Amino acid sequence: MKEFNYVINDELGIHARPAGLLAKQAKGFESVVTVTKAGNTVKASQLMKLMSLGVKKGDEVTVAAEGADEDAAIAAIKAFFEANL
Repeated sequence: MKEFNYVINDELGIHARPAGLLAKQAKGFESVVTVTKAGNTVKASQLMKLMSLGVKKGDEVTVAAEGADEDAAIAAIKAFFEANL
């Protein structure tokens, strides 16, 4: 399993547009990608659950990937967070 921590910089946090893009990207990997905030973990590929975390600007999340292509998944998702959140 690979993971990284990230502090959200987007003014609106993880809202509909980036959440949708993140879910779509996460579905493209064989690995399971999860996002954790304050002990609550959801699959990044599940849009509504991802939005239910209520991630706001300044919140720290932990993103993890586990599976056959976890290295590629974590690199791509980290780049997504840095570019969009």
